Amino acid sequence: MLKKSSFRKQLENLIQQPENHSYLLAVSGGADSMVLASLFRDLRDEKQRPGCSFQIAHINYKLRGEDSTLDQKVVQDFCEKNHIMFHLYEVSEKDKKPENSIQLWARELRYAFFKEIQEKEKLEFLVTAHHLNDQLETFIINLSKAAGINGLSGIPSNDNNILRPLLQFSKQEIYRFAEDNTIEFREDLSNKKSDYLRNKIRNEIVPKLQETNEHFLENFKKSSSYLNQTRNFVQKQIQEIENKLSIFNPDHKILSKEKLDQESDFVKFEILKKYGFNQEEEIPKIFKAENNSSFFSKEYQLIVNRNELVFIGRNKDTESENEILLIDHFDLSENPIRINLQVSIADIDGFNKNIEWDFDAEKLQFPLYLRKQQDGDEFYPMGFSGKKKVSKFFRDEKLSILARQKIWILSDSNNSVLGIIPFRQDRRYAKDEKTERILKIFNETKNEI
Repeated sequence: MLKKSSFRKQLENLIQQPENHSYLLAVSGGADSMVLASLFRDLRDEKQRPGCSFQIAHINYKLRGEDSTLDQKVVQDFCEKNHIMFHLYEVSEKDKKPENSIQLWARELRYAFFKEIQEKEKLEFLVTAHHLNDQLETFIINLSKAAGINGLSGIPSNDNNILRPLLQFSKQEIYRFAEDNTIEFREDLSNKKSDYLRNKIRNEIVPKLQETNEHFLENFKKSSSYLNQTRNFVQKQIQEIENKLSIFNPDHKILSKEKLDQESDFVKFEILKKYGFNQEEEIPKIFKAENNSSFFSKEYQLIVNRNELVFIGRNKDTESENEILLIDHFDLSENPIRINLQVSIADIDGFNKNIEWDFDAEKLQFPLYLRKQQDGDEFYPMGFSGKKKVSKFFRDEKLSILARQKIWILSDSNNSVLGIIPFRQDRRYAKDEKTERILKIFNETKNEI
């Protein structure tokens, strides 16, 4: 049964010493979220122990006319009465409400708003009012999608700093608590319509399931707990298998392709899914792919490097390192100007030989950059006749895709290739007998004894 004491216990199960943390509560004005807000208020106001620091956020989607305004008023009045900081987002034309996928659009909008507040107010946890009935609905939705054990385990109670302390309590228990404690809330009558899949499950399927057994919801809660325990056990086993397949590398995650291919399809999927490769039909392609083949997920590039699977992060930090300003302009007071590459690139992997390239500075368009290879790059390599595509040059040098990604291209403001470090300089920009101003690009390796 939902009581203040049972709620506190649930919160303590999710995080240690809840009173030492800060929270943002997502409050819509419905019974679930208003009960959640009241419970946090009571925790804050307890006299015998320090309470919880929290704020409240509400979004007015303006989808239900006057009802949307009244929902906002209930939440805002509660915050004013109880001296709680209130954050409001009112949807406007700039939010470009779509004709379809309203629920997905609304979800993305509210979570972006919540994240913005958390960062600004330095609030550790987002708290939502999902309850046991929501858990059952999610289970049925995922069951219809063949979502596997992770999907059937339902909504996590603590995931990425999002807490859901009401997941163990039914909608009926929440209504009873609201009635017993005279908590004002508003019903969203649109939930009575079965126009969305979740509403159809809530209004038509769940009632019939509950008719089959008066303890159906309680039994589902137990089953959900067993599924979560099973999932945790499986994840632990999967991690142990992955650890055995891992090949040490300080820069990238690398797995043995041969050993992973010997595992079951389930294990392959569970491991690769962690890196964003969650399409079942893609898994066989990875293991049949030729050497140097690449696959991409949102966060990783997977490279088949002989008998290895190499995972390279595709985050913003990595992308920002793909271009380095080498020199902004040519100082006419100095001649020649000397640029040591080791100053700009602290550690060039595999770059263990000296280079010394002399350029005619007047042929160059400043600033100059170090960057990674781009599609269509071509240059006129010193010591060769004609031009060559950089990709063809890499193939001729028998460089793997992984090795190519560590190569730096020297380029000017027109994005022209001036040289491929540490292999070849472009002869078009090299110093000749007519050169008056020289730019010297060099690298000095230290000989170890």
